[in-house]
Amino acid sequence: MGNLKNSRYSEAGVDIDQGNELVSRIKEIVTPTFGRGVLTDIGGFSGLYAIGSDQFNDPVLVSSTDGVGTKLNIAKQCNKHDTIGIDLVAMCVNDIAVGGAKPLFFLDYLAVGKLDINVASDIIKGVADGCKISKCSLIGGETAEMPGLYAEGDYDLAGFVVGIAERDKIIDGSDIKVGDQIIGLASSGLHSNGYSLVRKICFEELGLSVDQYMDEFGCTLGEELLKPTRIYSESLLNLSKNFQVGGYVHITGGGFIDNIPRILPQGSRAIIHSGSWKIPPIFDFLKEKGKITPKEMCRTFNMGIGMIVIVDEDILEDVMQQLKALGEMPYHLGEIAARRVKPGSSQIEIDCY
Repeated sequence: MGNLKNSRYSEAGVDIDQGNELVSRIKEIVTPTFGRGVLTDIGGFSGLYAIGSDQFNDPVLVSSTDGVGTKLNIAKQCNKHDTIGIDLVAMCVNDIAVGGAKPLFFLDYLAVGKLDINVASDIIKGVADGCKISKCSLIGGETAEMPGLYAEGDYDLAGFVVGIAERDKIIDGSDIKVGDQIIGLASSGLHSNGYSLVRKICFEELGLSVDQYMDEFGCTLGEELLKPTRIYSESLLNLSKNFQVGGYVHITGGGFIDNIPRILPQGSRAIIHSGSWKIPPIFDFLKEKGKITPKEMCRTFNMGIGMIVIVDEDILEDVMQQLKALGEMPYHLGEIAARRVKPGSSQIEIDCY
């Protein structure tokens, strides 16, 4: 058929040849993520993955989908697109890891106004890097060029992960009991939540720029805001092999206040003690400059804790030691107590400051 650069479709803003060139370019980026279950290369109509009947007695597939939100705008402002894919993978695999699931494969969806192969390759490189960290195979995706819906230079990103867990080893919080202890795992920073408020404070209200060096952070504002979301899946899977974990909580949108109660049994409440963990400077900066109340901070941002681990008091110290050995920074945040009888009482008590 030849090159379609002068086709009516390309005149309308969609370049099929550019899309094909992107697929060819990213094959060498994607292939190193393939695990032994991958049966197909990218570029086909679908991706095939063999679970393997010898690994599980009663397997359950676990799935999640997520995006990166307006952190994408920060990547665009910095003209740095090779880490935003790590955020995408992290948001998805951390969600299934809290249930005790091992990530199997990942799919990405990239929507653009006009396809820039270099930018798209950088984005997918980040996705592949995230998949390597989480030992998840990137088996396919979709790149949609949609002029008129997105402006040139704009893009959106979504991801989809499928994992697997043994049915009788699924972690759902049902084993959490009064007296259990709460451990928090340090985040790498803001992760991927609260960026609409961050952008309003930093750019609209303070008039800062992404290349401005910030003494508070020891780096430029853009570097601080683009720190990739930490991926916890391997640490959680290793921990669950050696200890009975009552529950995990991924601290995403909604912060401590909305996320921790999602896993607590009725009749229980979580008590988080102020001063029990180190709050990174970015959160103090936003609170002060943005005039945000402590409660809203704890409901918007992760406050320096990206994942919660709830375990029996008897194994607290052993779990803390293993988490350190796995490369995490664990903090003993508090404990599980009986919920107050008072109507409308909260399932979480926390004082962020």
